[in-house]
Order: sequence, then C-alpha cells, then structure tokens
Amino acid sequence: MQTLSGRHSIVSRRHLIPLIAGSVAVVVLVGGAIATMNMGSDDPKTVAAVDAPRSPQDRADRGERPSPSAEPSSSPAQVLESVPVTASPTPSRTPSKSPSKTPSKTPTTKAPAEVTSSGECEVSYYADGQKTANGENFDPNGLTAAHKTLKFNTIVRVTNLANGKSVDVRINDRGPFVAGRCIDLAKGAFVKIASVSAGVIDAKYEVLK
Repeated sequence: MQTLSGRHSIVSRRHLIPLIAGSVAVVVLVGGAIATMNMGSDDPKTVAAVDAPRSPQDRADRGERPSPSAEPSSSPAQVLESVPVTASPTPSRTPSKSPSKTPSKTPTTKAPAEVTSSGECEVSYYADGQKTANGENFDPNGLTAAHKTLKFNTIVRVTNLANGKSVDVRINDRGPFVAGRCIDLAKGAFVKIASVSAGVIDAKYEVLK
C-alpha cells in the first residue's frame, strides 16, 4: 500500500509539471497579447505628437525639404489682395475748340491819287467813231475820253461843277476841236456825271499820276 502510494505520488507529480508549464505559457501568451493590444491602441497625445506638422525651420534643421503639399495654399481672397489693382486711366477731356471768328474785312480805302495838273473848261461827249487815235476800236459806252495833248492812257478825273459828280477816264483819242472845250468824253462816261440832254457842261479836270 505504501509502495503504491509512492508510485502514485511520483506519477501525479509528473502530470503536474506539464500542466504548470502549460499554464505559465498560457499566461505569458495572454500577457503578450494584452501588451500588444495596449501598444497598438491610439494614444491621442502620441498620435498628435507624431502627426503634428513640423515647421520648415525644424525640417531645415534636420536636413529635410518641406513637401509642396505641406505648404498652406493661399486662399482666393489672399491672391486677389496680392494682385496690384491698376486703376483704369480716366480719358482726359479734349478741350473743344471754340469757333474762330473770322475777322470782318475792313474795306480798304485807296490812297488819293496824286494830281499832277488841273484846270476848268467845257466838257462835251461823242458817240460816233470807228477807231480811236491810238488804234483801239471806239466804245461809246466805255470810260474813255479825247484830249488834244495828253499822253494816251493818262487817267483824268472830270468833275461836274453843277452837281459835284466825278468820273475817271482814260485818254485814248484826240479832240475836241472846238474852241473853249478841252475834253470830249465817250457817251458812257458823260452819263455818269450829267444828262445827255445837257450836251456840254462846265467841269473841272485833274490829271492823275
């Protein structure tokens, strides 16, 4: 009986050793799994510390280049503010030209012709003739006259003493050959200062230069 009990105790001890070892292994495995789970859990502080963006200065200190995606993109408002606004030029008003006033033409007054000689005599008129003494065709309506000695183309002013009317004529013929008369006017010149019915008038003549 004692021998059997000793054998049984030896046998039971042999069976306990594997059980104890297995239990220890199970405990170790369970503990490792729990530790692994704890390590895998997200600690906000740790994650924040890991995920916190590093400044370009920190990266430069560590020899790292900041990635383009890490740079904050400029908002549209900032882009608009950075673009210089050029003021549109205001068109200058072109001064309207005031209409220039055309100066009124002042009638020019001819300087009085210089008189080289003058006198008074009877003046008549004639309306017939073909050629004048200087070879022109006689024009009874022209402002011409005949004189005995004055050069051809001399200008003579004849003034009617009765009414003060005067006319300038050009000498292109010879005459009159009647005593007391010094100038014979073409009919066209005579009617400027007197009536044809008068025939002969007392007049003043002035030879103009």
